[in-house]
This record gives sequence, C-alpha cells and structure tokens, in this order.
Amino acid sequence: MDPLFWPSEMNSFHRFTPESLAAIEERIANKKNQQDQVKGKNKDQGVEDDKLTPQLDLKTCKTLPSLYGDIPEELIGEPLEDFDPYYNDHKTFMVLNKKRTIFRFAATPALFIFGPFNPVRKMAIKILIHS
Repeated sequence: MDPLFWPSEMNSFHRFTPESLAAIEERIANKKNQQDQVKGKNKDQGVEDDKLTPQLDLKTCKTLPSLYGDIPEELIGEPLEDFDPYYNDHKTFMVLNKKRTIFRFAATPALFIFGPFNPVRKMAIKILIHS
C-alpha cells in the first residue's frame, strides 16, 4: 500500500494498560450521561442514534488486514487497545498472534478474581492464542 494514502498513525499498536481501561470507563460514563440528558429532553420524541457496527475486516478470528502494518515482535500475544471504533466504549481488548489472527477478550475480571492484568490470566491468554 502506498503510505501516501494511509497515515502512519494507522500502523501504531498500543498496549492495553490500566490507563486504557480507565479511559474506556470514562467514555462509558460520558456516553451514559449523554443518553440520560437526551432522554430527559426528548421524552415525547422518538430520536434514533447513529449506532456503530463492528468493522467486518476486524472481526474476531479473522486475520488483521495489512493496512495496519507489521506487528512488532514484542506485542505478539500481548493485550492491545482495539482498533475498531465500535469497541471504544466496550470493556474489551484485542490480542494478535503470529499469524495476525484477531482475538478479543473482556476486560472484566475472569472468574470474578483474575483482572485483565493478572499474570495468570495473561499466561492463559498466551496459551489460548498460540498457533
């Protein structure tokens, strides 16, 4: 692909960190506040929102398109912030394996004890996505 058409920001991968999770929770709270304000103003009017849908090329178990660039070796098998705008206000993160397959996981505690940054959970994810 010609880099002239695709900005270099598309090639950046960001680790999923506690700050990322806090930003997602803040976006969820802001969205809920906006919905509450709209409901308060428009109780009698039927207003439809523009609802986002997941991008078809970024679905779970599909290969990451080459548009996003090469995956740095140190980020393979590591939790990453999601590229898909649909998941901006969902508590999820994505993990890519060597074959560029996309896996999505919830950032909520697994079994009510293992948070998304727990070493046991990270090891289980690495075993799960191993090709």
